Amino acid sequence: MTLRTQRALSAALDRLAERDADVASALARFGHPAPRHREPGLETLLRIVMAQQVSVAAAATLWRRLETALTGEVTAERLLEGGTPLLRGIGMSGRKADYALGLAGAVAEGRLDIEGLATRDDASVAREITALRGFGPWSAEIYLLFSLDRVDVFPADDLALQVGFQRLRRLERRPSGRELRAAVEPWSPGRGAGAVLLWHIYGSATLDPAGGAPLVSGEPLC
Repeated sequence: MTLRTQRALSAALDRLAERDADVASALARFGHPAPRHREPGLETLLRIVMAQQVSVAAAATLWRRLETALTGEVTAERLLEGGTPLLRGIGMSGRKADYALGLAGAVAEGRLDIEGLATRDDASVAREITALRGFGPWSAEIYLLFSLDRVDVFPADDLALQVGFQRLRRLERRPSGRELRAAVEPWSPGRGAGAVLLWHIYGSATLDPAGGAPLVSGEPLC
């Protein structure tokens, strides 16, 4: 199974809709989401760092500034050469700059074999990524789902997914990460497709269940 193409993602969601009436209703209302594949590699891991705790627009701006500063050649070696002054100069926080340079160092020194991650099982990949400073389970799950096409991965601690599920089920409150992880167990082995749908629901800017203002569009990556 894959989620990289529109046809594959739509088919996975249609199969899920056959087992879940709320999913079927959401597809009828919001339509099928577009696939969100990201190429595996240093770039995606850097973008994951940039996307932590900021808006999609802010993360995208940081990435554009980095590409401009490095004239489009974003490599571990060039990041290390520019160091903290380069990253702080494009507006990255000191903490995120440390995370980015730690990642670059791990790649340059061979401590992280990014290409080799594709051959490892989910748990091994998660251990490798979370061993990096600043990369937690959410970062590992995002990389597994969108870059390595691990279709049953579900980043349950993602706020947008929690809100999306709250809307899907018309819940009075947003579920916790633990509650959400348990709630989507029946979606296996296609939980990743369900996650893409929930991001789509979140990003549709419909009114929240309490009748408040529309939530802003959400993305897992810039």
